[in-house]
Amino acid sequence: MGLANHDLPPPPSGKYPAKAHARRVAEFIAQNGGPKDGIIYLEAQKTAMVEDDDQAAHFRQRRFFFYLSGCAVPDAYLAYDIKNDHLTLFIPPIDPEDVIWSGLPLLEKEAMEKYDIDSCKPSTEVNSYLTSPETPHGTILAIPKQVADHVTFLSFKETNWDLLKNAIERCRVVKDEHEIGLIRHANAISSHAHTEVMRMVKNARNERELMGTFVGACISNGGREQAYGCICASGPSGATLHYVHNDLPLSEKLNLLIDAGCEYNCYCSDITRTYPLQGKFTKESREIYDIVDEMQAECMKALKANVTWEDLHALAHEIAIDGLRRLGVLTGGNKKELFDSRVSTLFLPHGLGHYLGMDTHDCGGNANYEDPDPMFRYLRIRGTVPANSVVTVEPGIYFCRFIIEPALKEEKYAKFIDKAVLEKYWDVGGVRIEDDVLVKENGCENLTTAPRSWDEVEALIHSV
Repeated sequence: MGLANHDLPPPPSGKYPAKAHARRVAEFIAQNGGPKDGIIYLEAQKTAMVEDDDQAAHFRQRRFFFYLSGCAVPDAYLAYDIKNDHLTLFIPPIDPEDVIWSGLPLLEKEAMEKYDIDSCKPSTEVNSYLTSPETPHGTILAIPKQVADHVTFLSFKETNWDLLKNAIERCRVVKDEHEIGLIRHANAISSHAHTEVMRMVKNARNERELMGTFVGACISNGGREQAYGCICASGPSGATLHYVHNDLPLSEKLNLLIDAGCEYNCYCSDITRTYPLQGKFTKESREIYDIVDEMQAECMKALKANVTWEDLHALAHEIAIDGLRRLGVLTGGNKKELFDSRVSTLFLPHGLGHYLGMDTHDCGGNANYEDPDPMFRYLRIRGTVPANSVVTVEPGIYFCRFIIEPALKEEKYAKFIDKAVLEKYWDVGGVRIEDDVLVKENGCENLTTAPRSWDEVEALIHSV
């Protein structure tokens, strides 16, 4: 099969539930001491021109605006009248000169049919709406630094800059069925793209070829935007968590770690796979892969609504310690001593995962990067995870010389690491397995369908 997969399931049908989101945000504000009426005001991202060029820069819609509109049009505005439950979208009017170059923009009639809104007006009427006697002039809620200079709030008794951003971020954590459907579809596209890379890997000569295969497969199937920059790391580069080069030759490398996902209608996927470039894992690579596979499987078994994320993260470290002790990489002391020493953070320096939604590292996780404990410092989620949130579960084990070798000079770590055994694993680089998971009341659902077990991966590579 080529880059396009015509057997992919369809995306969710129906309008994006903007009104339901507006109501949810308004209710959250009222329940947390804010006004029970007023106007919620948001602006889309503005068109920006590329310096020294006559074309627009790449456009990415503001997520706060999209959450209450479902609209990916630049230079748009919205106002939600809380008391009257009325959502108004303002879109750019027709500019005849621009039509010559870019064609017709979205028309107001089309916007009414496409979006879950009550009325649509030209963006030139924003101030007329805000100053109209028919508009409630109590409180207007907006986000700092996201209001254009020409927009006036002078007719309102109060402007609240403190509540709206936090309210939207908190509401975004729990997804509705439409949002889950969009994330599921982004995962279907990205899972197919990962499969295409696996089919390509034996014939590729450079990381960039595999990155191109992934992006091309996403575009061919409707995932035009990447949720983040691809990480396509071969050999020891797999131990670099946010690798950016993606252009090194593949010869004489053991494994490829590819962390990549598209977005669909502003909703993200985030998938990592690690597999052998020659089609079969070496003994050492397979040993590390099996540990990471067990880490992910056990964490997903324990994942359900209201579980404490720190507990899942600690579980991943416990399994990593057990596995590295079996291999002899970690030695001396008992399991508790190893856990308390935090030596495992040298091999797993990042958190177990993060919320996923309109952003890859989605909001609402309450991270605490000032935590003095290195095991929990980089967690992007703290506390319990609610039902209908979507999280990534992405354990890994990495052999990064820039982290481990300096630590070997410290007795508190060196006494637990067998340097002779460690030497066998440097070429493994890093192994990470990452899936996107829907949290449910009594368990979870894996939304990612890309092959993940070592035997599936090897069989797919050899099938080409």
